[in-house]
Amino acid sequence: HFLQSDPEFVAAINTRDAKLRFTRVWAVCKKKRRCENEDRTEKHDEDFAPGMKPVVNNHGGCGNVQPQVRQAALQLKAAFDVVQEDGPKRRETVPITPEMAHGILRRISEEDIRHMGLNSDYARPEWMIITVLPVPPPPVRPSISMDGTGTGMRNEDDLTYKLGDII
Repeated sequence: HFLQSDPEFVAAINTRDAKLRFTRVWAVCKKKRRCENEDRTEKHDEDFAPGMKPVVNNHGGCGNVQPQVRQAALQLKAAFDVVQEDGPKRRETVPITPEMAHGILRRISEEDIRHMGLNSDYARPEWMIITVLPVPPPPVRPSISMDGTGTGMRNEDDLTYKLGDII
């Protein structure tokens, strides 16, 4: 969820062009290092103007520190600063598996997807990770001619070899 009191974020989500909105929301969110969970239940100024101030709901942040995500070749790695009880803080790096990334992307709400400039009917973030890879059965896969004439030796095509590599 987003923080409505952040004017930079409100300006970003009010951008009409979806691509530009996505870029602006990303620019605002990449600076955040903690999922803020401000407690807005305290009302110290209630004595001066009771009932005049609109109630602002807590946006429900978890309060966790957000890792720095880095790409190393074809892997994503999350870097955390871990503070030990008796020693200084140290940097811990954890690989982000496709299952972890898919789970994180699946939990993005419809409202947040709209705020990012995506259309949830056509471009949900979790759809960008392949979870099912349909493989045609061997009789359906085309075979190729080894000598190029069509009458010589037959062999499996390149797709069949690549599917074997994946599986």
